[in-house]
Amino acid sequence: MCQHQPPCPPAEATDREAARAAAQQPAQGWTLLCNGVLLFEDTGELLPDGRIVEPHRPLSNVMRAAA
Repeated sequence: MCQHQPPCPPAEATDREAARAAAQQPAQGWTLLCNGVLLFEDTGELLPDGRIVEPHRPLSNVMRAAA
């Protein structure tokens, strides 16, 4: 899917979020990466094969917000 050189990480890679944005809708809180990953502003992801990656914000930010 990615035509960049060097190519962006594939959707199966652990660094998949490093892929370039292909489309985004900031008002709705999502970005489509060129590897097919749909990245949400809460750090959750929808992978091209339909798998869901739960939000994974650093715990320190969550604890600061709760304080």
